[in-house]
Amino acid sequence: MMNKGKIMDKFTEAFFEALLWSSPEDTDGHYFAEETCLGLIDDCRKFQEDNAEILEGLDAGQCGRDFALTRNYHGTGFWDRGWGEVGKALTKAAHKYNEVHLYVGDDGLIYG
Repeated sequence: MMNKGKIMDKFTEAFFEALLWSSPEDTDGHYFAEETCLGLIDDCRKFQEDNAEILEGLDAGQCGRDFALTRNYHGTGFWDRGWGEVGKALTKAAHKYNEVHLYVGDDGLIYG
């Protein structure tokens, strides 16, 4: 999934897994274009930094998946965990990011 050996944390790995899982595009066997990959990694980093206090103690993998699903208005996500005000705050934070719709370009790479 990654290019150039970039290492991701658990939150970011789960984010990418959820994006791929929820994409209607057949992305099997394809790699992310570098600019798409790096931009999404940066989104995950920024989301975690901006919401560090709220995310503290929560499962990083679940939060990464929820960030992907919530920012794409998937129908499940932070608001759907029974976390009350925490879920509401993380939902509001995720909705500040643009939706990501993956597609495979003519070059065989995944863009979004």
